[in-house]
Amino acid sequence: MQSLMTQKNKDLLLRIGKQWAVIFFVAELIFFGLTAKGFFTVNTFQIVLFFGTAIMLMAVGELFVIITGGIDLSVGYVMGLSSIVSTKLIVAFAGSGLPELGAILLGILITLVLGLIPGMINGLLISRLNVPPFIATFSMLGISHGVSELLITEGAAKNLPHMANVIGNGHFLYFAQESGFSFFVRPEVARGVKVFELLPNVVVMTFILVAIFAFVLKRTVFGVHTYAIGGNEDSAVRSGINVKNHIMKIYMLSSFLAASAGVIYMLKYVTGKADAGASLLLDSIAAVVIGGASLSGGSGTVWKAILGAVIIAVLETGLRILGIPTFDKYIMVGVILIFAVLIDQVFPETTYKDKE
Repeated sequence: MQSLMTQKNKDLLLRIGKQWAVIFFVAELIFFGLTAKGFFTVNTFQIVLFFGTAIMLMAVGELFVIITGGIDLSVGYVMGLSSIVSTKLIVAFAGSGLPELGAILLGILITLVLGLIPGMINGLLISRLNVPPFIATFSMLGISHGVSELLITEGAAKNLPHMANVIGNGHFLYFAQESGFSFFVRPEVARGVKVFELLPNVVVMTFILVAIFAFVLKRTVFGVHTYAIGGNEDSAVRSGINVKNHIMKIYMLSSFLAASAGVIYMLKYVTGKADAGASLLLDSIAAVVIGGASLSGGSGTVWKAILGAVIIAVLETGLRILGIPTFDKYIMVGVILIFAVLIDQVFPETTYKDKE
């Protein structure tokens, strides 16, 4: 009987450990709901998602890397570099006479293509030249930062087309009390009629990208190979997976998503900034680990990483409402990250080798 109770206690602890992030998220909501005035509002919900977009995108890229047993420290400054490059390209194309929308789309497309380059270099160094991921990506961090500062000293790009602000700070869906729902364009209403702004454009863009890569990780051969490499690289090689090529693609994917975060930043703030993502590196790694991925590789899911990103975004938003300084958020994220790693060590069963 005693052994049976002991086993039940172990099972209970395992279930709690397995769902600790969800429990923490609920506790976080309750705490801020009781202490932060006006926390449970549509506006706060939108702020959490609006400011969490960059963390989500970088966390998904970091997840793919961490599943293979690697790390990408360059994503923050790749994001910053991409925000500057996209800004300069759009301003240049608009100045050359292209329509605003055409200039914006072309600038974004070229930025995303260029955003693959840091990841390709990281992947080549790691997979072909056996440079440790920490060294390769930390070096790329410095290179990206340096190039960003160089572009800024050449002259900051100004006067982005107005449409960039409309896209970045507009909403996919509006609701007016008289006319009902409308898409993209804020409805014209009489004075005094309330219009609800729902689903910011950048949030919709972010979740489209997240859904695509969630599908890739869970439902495609690419995802299967990613888990296989992280689970046992030697076995992956013996099973016929081209590990070197795959790892290079993984780092290119991470860089692409960091560049996407840079584009989102440019649209939201209508400018570029070299250190736009510098403080988000810790957040993106923490989101992945909070979501249950193991730093030793082989486990993790996109939607759990998104949960980790939302936990961090809620934490930051709640602290802002309470008027607590930003640096306290970094301390708390660091503590949560350490706790998540300890959970992984104490309850190794809480990390997943499957793709659920």
